[in-house]
Amino acid sequence: MATKQTKAEAAHPPAHSTSPSHAGHARAGDGEARAEHAALAVQQGIVDSLAAIDAVEGRITALVRKTVADSVGTGGAAAGDVVEVVRQVVKGALVASEQVGSGLAISTRSVAKGVVAGVHDVGGDVVAASFEVTRSLILVAATLGADLGMVARRGIDALIEATRETGGDAGQVGRRAIEGAIEAAGEISHTAVRTVKEVLIGIAGSLGQTIEAMLPHGGHARAAGAPAPAADKPRH
Repeated sequence: MATKQTKAEAAHPPAHSTSPSHAGHARAGDGEARAEHAALAVQQGIVDSLAAIDAVEGRITALVRKTVADSVGTGGAAAGDVVEVVRQVVKGALVASEQVGSGLAISTRSVAKGVVAGVHDVGGDVVAASFEVTRSLILVAATLGADLGMVARRGIDALIEATRETGGDAGQVGRRAIEGAIEAAGEISHTAVRTVKEVLIGIAGSLGQTIEAMLPHGGHARAAGAPAPAADKPRH
């Protein structure tokens, strides 16, 4: 009887018994589930982080906008006053970002958009302001040892974007912004000019211009062959 029972059990294993192959499939299924869970966690984390970045950019833009508008005043100020306001605002934003170690990508976009909005709010000359924004961005970024190409590209993209949002002439703003970036690079070194020009070729083309046509002329341009002034060293 015992022998017959053992044979019967071997022929018909209990329902809860799992073969090695089934166990392997179960483990594989668990592994896939864990991988999918990890992917979803990373995806949600990135979405939350990017949303936080957008919020930070928005707050900086709003701060710069209000500061510029309050400083320039309704009805506009003298051109020299506007230039000085833009210089100091750009410098303050970039130096603050460097101090907290957040990099210049966000502050570059935010300060450019904020200046356009602030100058527009008080009826100022946005085209002229855009020249000073990129000029100041490049000069300050150079003292901080930042990537001048990245700063120029992000700054000009932001200026064009903000100008379109306020209903201004994005083409004129883009052209003056490129001129400002190239002029500032020319005050730093030939290498800086090359770097800035290389990243701005695409923007110039989209505006129907060539980089060569946007090179500074007249009194603003350095004489050919004149030595480029050395960039300021970062202050500690």
